Amino acid sequence: MKKYSIYLFLFLASISMGCNKYLDQAPDQRTTLNTPQKVSELLVTAYPRGNYILLAESMSDIAGFTAFTGIDFPTNQAGYYWADVEDTQQDSPTYYWNACYAAIAAANQALDAIAKSKDPQNYTAQKGEALVARAYAHFMLVTLYSRTYDPATADADPGIPYVTEPETIVFKNYERKTVAYVYQQVEKDLLEGIPLISDNYTVPAYHFTRKAAYAFATRYYLFKKDAAKVIEYANLAFPANNFAANVRPWKSYVNFNVEQLETAYTNAANPGNLLIAETVSRLARNYKRPIYSITQTRLNVMRAPVGVNLDSYKVYSNSSTFYYILKFVEHFVRTSINATTGTGYTMVPLLTTEEVWFNRTEAYIMQGKYTEALNDMNNFIRTRVGTYVPATHGLTETRIKSFYEEKTTDTRQAYIYALLDLKKAEFLHEGMRWMDILRHKLSVVHEDPDGKVNTLDPDDKRKLWQLPAEVALSGVQQNPR
Repeated sequence: MKKYSIYLFLFLASISMGCNKYLDQAPDQRTTLNTPQKVSELLVTAYPRGNYILLAESMSDIAGFTAFTGIDFPTNQAGYYWADVEDTQQDSPTYYWNACYAAIAAANQALDAIAKSKDPQNYTAQKGEALVARAYAHFMLVTLYSRTYDPATADADPGIPYVTEPETIVFKNYERKTVAYVYQQVEKDLLEGIPLISDNYTVPAYHFTRKAAYAFATRYYLFKKDAAKVIEYANLAFPANNFAANVRPWKSYVNFNVEQLETAYTNAANPGNLLIAETVSRLARNYKRPIYSITQTRLNVMRAPVGVNLDSYKVYSNSSTFYYILKFVEHFVRTSINATTGTGYTMVPLLTTEEVWFNRTEAYIMQGKYTEALNDMNNFIRTRVGTYVPATHGLTETRIKSFYEEKTTDTRQAYIYALLDLKKAEFLHEGMRWMDILRHKLSVVHEDPDGKVNTLDPDDKRKLWQLPAEVALSGVQQNPR
């Protein structure tokens, strides 16, 4: 009996040890984040895979009614009338919100793994990328879903939840806190992350390199109205002041066919693309001819800011009704080899050389440095005019003030108008105009097919994108309407 008891004890002990070993294993084939390489692979997903461009363009003063023969989709129509987008699929505010927080979750998971590693000093570059990526996603959320930063109201304006740790429970409660708080956290992550970043990537344009992080810093500080910091980071991004040699080379595209131009514009080797992201989006198939888009007359005016014809932008037409400049191409992935369904992906530039250059120019204007601003604008125009003639294409203060004399008699404001019009032409189809409308509190006027004029006032609540309805489950309030 004693012998059998010993055998039973050994048998139960072996089972117990086996159970412990089994429970020590992950329940699936997930990767344990225990090397810098594995953390780097996770960080590939720390960039939003959603897209805000179609909605931003529809809401801006770029869009107008073209024809009912165009592509009709909810984001375009709701955006044009500044109504909440009920659709939750790709290119909607709900989809972009979720994509940003998915990117934030990846960054937080990476940071958590780094903090728990035995050798965190070997993860310096990964920590830097994770921090800046987390800052970027939060910044885009507060930009689109909250009131634009204003020092007088930022301490009271509702922000968005700033998430800094992995989620471990379902329906965790979050606070929106304030715009000022979100900006503080963005700046904290940005300044901590930048010095840690490494440029050692196989394809740098798909990651936050040091230059891309500086570019993001110029956008952040421009929204924060800190001109000195904008100039500082723009000059760090391009210490040789060689912006002109690193913008998208539009003048070299003159003989490109459609396929070549679409491929070149979002190519990772394009010097203008400082940060590119893969997005699940119908942007590439829908931007050319939505019902509410850009007319030929409006496009011709847009391509001639301050009366200067920027002839390097190649204009295309669809049915002589819809006009556009080629920029995007879709990569369609079928669900299976013989399937007719699948997912469309569009590569989009998130940060560019052109934006950094324009941000510095605006900062010069904010400081009253008009000579430096003129130099920047004229050097940019040289890159967008086939044969540049100073007397014909060059800007002067007299020309700028004369061109905008019916809108303003203020020198600084006239310079701002000139710069914003240059940006409007350069960033057509890219959503940048909406950010300028937000920052400068511009009104937007849209005319419906019946000729009725609708106006979006500078402080209209409809400028704030609506948060997804399901955020209420986490205690987050939607924007008032």
